[in-house]
Amino acid sequence: MTERDPTPGNREFSLEIETDVLVVGGGPAGCWAALNAISAGARVVLVDKGHCGSSGATASAGTQIWYVPPDPRERETAMASREAMGGYLSERRWMVPVLDKTWESVNRLAAWGYPFPSNEQGIEQRISVQGPEYMRLMGRKVKNAGVRILDHSPALELVRDDTGAIAGATGIRRQEGGNWIVRAAAVIMAAGGCAFMSKALGCDVLTGDGYLMAAEAGAELSGMEFSSAYAISPSFASITKTALYRFARFYREDGTLIEGAGSARGRSIIARTLLSEPVYARLDLAETDALKAIMRRAQPNFFIPFDRRGIDPFTERFPVTLRLDGTVRGTGGLRLTGLDCATTVPGLYAAGDNATREPICGGFTGGGSHNAAWAIATGAFAGTAAAKFALKKKPSPVLRRLGRAGYAEAARELDTNAALQAVQQAVFPLDVNYFRTEAALSREVHRLDDLWERLETSGGVSHLDLLRLREVAAMTATARWMYRAALARTETRGMHRRDDFSKQDPAQRHRLIVSGLGHIAVRPEPVEEPIFREAAE
Repeated sequence: MTERDPTPGNREFSLEIETDVLVVGGGPAGCWAALNAISAGARVVLVDKGHCGSSGATASAGTQIWYVPPDPRERETAMASREAMGGYLSERRWMVPVLDKTWESVNRLAAWGYPFPSNEQGIEQRISVQGPEYMRLMGRKVKNAGVRILDHSPALELVRDDTGAIAGATGIRRQEGGNWIVRAAAVIMAAGGCAFMSKALGCDVLTGDGYLMAAEAGAELSGMEFSSAYAISPSFASITKTALYRFARFYREDGTLIEGAGSARGRSIIARTLLSEPVYARLDLAETDALKAIMRRAQPNFFIPFDRRGIDPFTERFPVTLRLDGTVRGTGGLRLTGLDCATTVPGLYAAGDNATREPICGGFTGGGSHNAAWAIATGAFAGTAAAKFALKKKPSPVLRRLGRAGYAEAARELDTNAALQAVQQAVFPLDVNYFRTEAALSREVHRLDDLWERLETSGGVSHLDLLRLREVAAMTATARWMYRAALARTETRGMHRRDDFSKQDPAQRHRLIVSGLGHIAVRPEPVEEPIFREAAE
C-alpha cells in the first residue's frame, strides 16, 4: 500500500482560506464559539456539514436549559440534584462557571429578541427554547457578526504545523464541488456527538466526525462508557423528545399495563420488555383539555407524526421503541484540560457534545437542559480561549494532514453501506449496549476491530463517497472507544449498566480516559473533588 503525500498541495483545493480561528460545526456550541471568538478580535471561519443554524439535534426540536438564578440556595440545589445520579463524577469547579456563563448568555439571548414566554405574572420563563427559533436567531447573529460561513462543507481531517500544533482543516464542498482548506491558528471542534444514524430526529449528521479528527491528532476522550443513551420514540417516527412521556402509561400488546414503566426506572423496564415483546404507550395521564393544549404548545413537533397518521396519542395506544442517542444524550466526548476547553492537543479546542460532559453530568445523561447549558458555556469558553491562543501564535508555512481511515491510496474496496450496518448491529441491540456484559461487549469489540482494520486500508473514492467513508470510520471508532471503556468499568454507575456487575463500586469512582485508534488504551483518572457530604447523604 502506498501512502498519500502528507503535505497538502496548493493545486488540490478549489477554495483556500486563511483565518485565526476555525469552528467546525454550526449548532449551538459552534455558534456561541464563533460569536465569542470574533468578539475577542479574531477572524473566524465556521464550516458546517449542513446549514449553520438549521442542522443538528437542537435545530429540529425544543430543549430545556439549565438556567438557574444566581441565588446560593437555588444553585446549591441545582448542583446537588444530579450528583448521585451521575455517580459522583461531576465537579463543582466546572458547574459554577457553566451556570454563570449560561445565565449571562441566555439573558443576552433575550436581549437579542428571542421570544421567551411569560408566566401569569408577566415574568419571562428562560428555561427552554424552541430549536428552530433559537438556531435561526443564532445563525443570523453569527453571520451579522462577520463570521465567514461555509455551509454544506463538512470538515474531513485536521492539519498540523511543524510545531506540533493544529493549524486548520480540510474538507469538501458538497454543493459547489471540490475541496477546501482553511489554515487557522486554532480550531474548535463543535461538530456534535454520535447517534450512529439511528434516525433520531436531527441526528443523522451527528456521526462522531469531531472525535475521529481529534483522535487522529492525538486527542484523548473521556466518559465514553456513558454513551448508552436511548430515547423513547414512536416506532413509526423519529421524534425522540421524551418529556411528554411523563404523562404516559405503557402497555403490552394484549392491553395489560406494564407495571413501573412510568417510574424513574421506567426506561430500563421498557427496555427489558422490548427484548421479548412489543411495547405500546398512551398519554392517558393528561386528563384535561387545558393540559393537552399546554403539551401541544410546549412540544408541537412531538404531535406531528401522530396528526399525520390520524392517531390521538391521548386516547389511542401506539407502538414505541428505544432509539439510540449515543453520545448526543450521553456524556462521552473529547477530554478537556481546563475551563478554556482546550484538548490535549495544542491549538485544538472542543465544545458542546464534542466534549465530554462528565464535569457537570457525571455518568448520567445531560438530557436537554444540562447539555444545552454545556453547549452555550463551553462554546463561549472555547471561543474566547481559541482567539487568545490564535492571536499570539506565529504562523508556520509547513502543514501536515492527519487523516487516516479512508485516505489510503492503493486501497481495497469497502462497501460503506455494509460497514454502516455492521456498526449499527454492534451498537443498537439493547442486550448488548443497554444491558451490558463482558461476553456481549467482547464479541462486538472483536467485530468492530476487524471492521476498523478494513477502514484503515480503504480509500481512493470520490469526494462524496469519502464523506460517507469518514462518517462510517468515525462511528466505528466511537463504538470501539465506548465498548473498550465499558469493558474496563466493571460496575454499574450512571447510565453504564453491567448486568454482570450490577452494583456501584466505590473503588471505581474515577474517570476512564481512552486514546488511540488502531490500539486503544484505557486509563483511570481521579476525580479531583471529594464527594459532597450533602449530596452523599
